[in-house]
Amino acid sequence: MWWFYALLSALFAAFTAILAKVGIKGINSDLATAIRTLFILVIAWGIVFARKEVEGINLLSKQNWLFLGLSGVATGLSWIFYFKALQLGKVSQVAPVDKMSVAIAIILSAVLLHEILTWKILMGALLIIGGSVLIIL
Repeated sequence: MWWFYALLSALFAAFTAILAKVGIKGINSDLATAIRTLFILVIAWGIVFARKEVEGINLLSKQNWLFLGLSGVATGLSWIFYFKALQLGKVSQVAPVDKMSVAIAIILSAVLLHEILTWKILMGALLIIGGSVLIIL
């Protein structure tokens, strides 16, 4: 079932690029990122409250807070740079290169989380990197 949610994520990420490119026209990309983040904040907390999952906040450890916080910082920086890239480049260039994060995540998962890389996963990562380099050049 994980793949279903991953495909939905990919679909909405694709729409994100198209909608963002139109939305940032004529405005500062940092302001656009802040506005987008506000919508995400409202939606995410709305879901948590609607599902009555907010009680789980008491169960978070210091490690949960630290790593979720660091993840949030990484996400914020990613979005800021993504919107700046979209403002300067074409969606057909920026979105695929941004997806090189998939290959980087695969490599980092092996190095930092000691996940085992199969030859298929490694080849997929190398193809993503190669495609990104090709688009950049």
